[in-house]
Amino acid sequence: MDNAVVESDHGVTLVGGAPVSRAALALALAHAPRLVAADGGADRALRLGHVPEAVIGDLDSLSESAKLRLSGRLHRIEEQETTDFDKALRAIRAPFVLGLGFAGARLDHGLAVLNALARHPDRRCLILTGQDVAFLAPERMEMSLPVGSRLSLFPLGPVTGTSEGLRWPIKGLRFAPGGVIGTSNQVAGARVRLAFDAPRMLVILPRARLRRVLDAFSLPSPARGG
Repeated sequence: MDNAVVESDHGVTLVGGAPVSRAALALALAHAPRLVAADGGADRALRLGHVPEAVIGDLDSLSESAKLRLSGRLHRIEEQETTDFDKALRAIRAPFVLGLGFAGARLDHGLAVLNALARHPDRRCLILTGQDVAFLAPERMEMSLPVGSRLSLFPLGPVTGTSEGLRWPIKGLRFAPGGVIGTSNQVAGARVRLAFDAPRMLVILPRARLRRVLDAFSLPSPARGG
């Protein structure tokens, strides 16, 4: 199933069922104003005072009260081969998706989210946690980041690459989930340039760098007048 349920010219905030703070949701909506929920994430959004325009998933985690309140906005996808996050990501057509409520509760759910990012490199999705923003890097990207900022790299498959502006360059390293990883690197120059031989590298930055990441991708964001 890859039919669009939500189509947008701006970013879409996608909420899952893991804990989400009011501040984190406000941050996401400032950059991606259209709100969608993945299954039980609708209950989370409602408790925070926001009504999602669509709820996508197999709907087995959604409360009966939410089903009644959101009748007409429910988009059930019956297949069980993928997670609700995967289903929702495939059903959204937008310049980017900000996902929150998908990390911090269960490790298996968090790993499944990373699997979906690797499976759908054509979908620009940034995952927000309490401290971080994480995304699958394209084969080439350039970012303006403060010197000294933490920048971690974690391979979601075998991948090699080059870098400029990092304290520890990555050229010549063969990254793999069961081998070399690149966590806790640091920004050493005003511009960071990354290039990879395949879209398999997860980049993890402090959440405060979200706008810098959106700028790097030239993504439209109402928070910066885009």
